[in-house]
Amino acid sequence: MNGSKLAALVLIIAGVLGLAFGGFTYTKKTHDANIGPMSISIKDKETVNIPIWAGAGAIIAGVLILVIRTKN
Repeated sequence: MNGSKLAALVLIIAGVLGLAFGGFTYTKKTHDANIGPMSISIKDKETVNIPIWAGAGAIIAGVLILVIRTKN
């Protein structure tokens, strides 16, 4: 499998996942405080939304790469 075919498959898979889930959530640690024997930690939940046009564009780009590479 050459590099362009691999890149096309990654784009198609990423586009399908982006359309299926619409985004992802992750947790990041923002603050730490140590006061004597006590420790306080604050974690924030962040959400990243993936636009529909980005998922569809990734699928289209992946298909185009596959089609163009097979014609040459």
